Amino acid sequence: MGKRKDYISWDEYFMGIALLSAKRSKDPSTPVGACIVDSKSNRILSVGYNGFPIGCSDDDFPWERDGSPLETKYPYVVHAELNAILNNRTANFEGNKIYTTLFPCNECTKAIIQSGIKEIIYLSDKYADTDSVKASKRMLEQTGVKLRQFNTNLEKLTISFLPDPPAKINKD
Repeated sequence: MGKRKDYISWDEYFMGIALLSAKRSKDPSTPVGACIVDSKSNRILSVGYNGFPIGCSDDDFPWERDGSPLETKYPYVVHAELNAILNNRTANFEGNKIYTTLFPCNECTKAIIQSGIKEIIYLSDKYADTDSVKASKRMLEQTGVKLRQFNTNLEKLTISFLPDPPAKINKD
């Protein structure tokens, strides 16, 4: 019979974990997920998604994008990349990589650099023209952190919660 031939790559697996983590976010406009991985062993070190700090109810704080600053989500939300860094209590991130569904902002970039992560694999760069992302790229270039946009031939990956069928991979 032989082994299955339709298994996913490491990049697809880890970006899939980041995408699945984003599904935990309650942000109605920009759910983001991140997954930090040991570059040598391909082990997941931490995951995160964008949301409010522990103890801050996502029913009591605003999710709006526009309005007076204190009535928007921006001063309250912890971004996925920072959450992934903060969620880990034991691992050293030195020399490792982070998969993120959205190119990191300048604040998350500072935390990524300070934590020792040396590679960022991102899915979307939809805010490339913003000052925040331009500042991120400038810092990352200066510090030698490698950037790579996620690339796959897969359009989607379907996960079933039924016990028997394997995951279905659509290459259409």
